[in-house]
Order: sequence, then C-alpha cells, then structure tokens
Amino acid sequence: MSKADEIFIQNCKDILSNGFWDTDLAVRPRWEDGTPAHTVKKFGIVNRYDLSEEFPILTIRRTYWKSAIDELLWIWQKKSNNVKDLGSHVWDQWADENGSIGKAYGYQLGKKAIYAEGEFDQVDRVLFDLKHNPASRRIMTNLYNFEDLHEMALYPCAYSMTFNVSGNTLNAILNQRSQDMLTANNWNVCQYAALVYMLAQVSGLKAGELVHVIPDAHIYDRHIPLVEKILQNEAKPAPKIVLDPDVRDFYAFTKNSFTLPGYEYSDFLDKIPVAI
Repeated sequence: MSKADEIFIQNCKDILSNGFWDTDLAVRPRWEDGTPAHTVKKFGIVNRYDLSEEFPILTIRRTYWKSAIDELLWIWQKKSNNVKDLGSHVWDQWADENGSIGKAYGYQLGKKAIYAEGEFDQVDRVLFDLKHNPASRRIMTNLYNFEDLHEMALYPCAYSMTFNVSGNTLNAILNQRSQDMLTANNWNVCQYAALVYMLAQVSGLKAGELVHVIPDAHIYDRHIPLVEKILQNEAKPAPKIVLDPDVRDFYAFTKNSFTLPGYEYSDFLDKIPVAI
C-alpha cells in the first residue's frame, strides 16, 4: 500500500465517521439538476508526504497524473487563465465564451513586480530565490488576491505554496482552502509533488516533504457511495517518479518529462458527478 493510499483512506474514514454535515446550511454548489450539493467535512486536515520515499499517487483508484501535471504547467509555467492553452477539459465549465476563467490561477502567478534584483513574477521570484537565497524564509506564492477575487470564475482552492530549503533538500507546504476529496484530493497532491520535484531538479536540490494543509476537507453527498466503493479496492505498491535528468530549465518541462514506471492501480470506471 502506498503512503498516499494510507493517508487517503484514513482521511475519508475520518470524514465519514466524524465529519460535520452542512445539510442545514445554505450552500453555493449545485448539482447539474439544480439540487444543492451538500457535504460532510472535517476541519484542519494536515497530511505529510515524503517525496524522497515515493511519488504520492493513489493505487486504490487511478489518478490521471499526466493530465494533472499538464494543468499544473498551464498554471505555473504558461501562467495562463485561458482553457484554450490547457490540454484537458477540467476547467471548461468555468470558462467564458473566450475561454477565460478571469483573473485566476496562472494570471496571478504571471503578475510582475520590481525588486532590487530586477523584475519578477511570482514563479520567477521562487526560481531566483531557490538558487540565490536558499536560506530565505520568504519563498512563497499566493493566488488569493483580494482585489481580483470578484473577477475570478472560481476563487482559488489551492492558493499558496511555501518553500523551505534545509541543507540540500527542498520542502514545501501547500495551503488549500477547500478540498473535494473524491475528485481533486490526489489530483492536487500529485500536481504539487511534481512541482517540488521540478523546482528541486532545476535548483540543484533534492525533493523532501510536501505538507498539505486543508481547512475544509469534504465529501459530497452524492460521492459517498463512490468513496465507500473505492475504499474497498486492493492497494498496490507505490511507484517512484522519474524526471528527464537533462531538463535544467523549469520552462522546458512538459508532461512527457515524467514517467511512473510500474504504476499499478485498481480500476474504477464509475462516473463521478461534479458539483458546480
């Protein structure tokens, strides 16, 4: 069993057994038929993944990790807020007629500011500091820009990354205000684990820990039977991720720069409804 499987199973069982139901509250999300999408949730889940040990991908169900990395590159590398630049269709339902999701995600990372060392956007500042100021306690990004929230199709869920270098090891904290455990939990974990591996490689560092902080970790009402089914699946050993060792420029990575040799998973073919 992978550590990611173990953590996911523990989180979901805890939410289902001890979580708070919001059925008496007015909620924003709706199902496709217009019914309110209620959840059972736990507050303040903190998960730790040792990236030196394994790539934190689920085996009790398949995670489409290449699509996840493609979305991450859309945000962090292309710094785009237009779905026409994205290889998958995960953002289509939030895009306008031109494909824009507003001033969200990649738009925020691409905003530039002038520092003593020069002009940087958020990603380039991280890259600069990891190489030139690794002892800094200020290496972080933030997508939750209050002045732009009203122009975003969806407020950022995974909104902040904090990076910390200890010796030759790069560690990171992902802050995520809200987490749909079934549709997005491992998708996001794989994305930001891959980001740590990428940043470590181009900075001459080794990947260490990814800490995932989730204030509102929830399971939607219509997802409960699906989650319970997944929890019964047989777990497999965790794979290790392999990055193309020749890539030394963050902007040269593609989704094909990664391989997961030996990734095995239990099939799960049920359709998952998405609350909007």
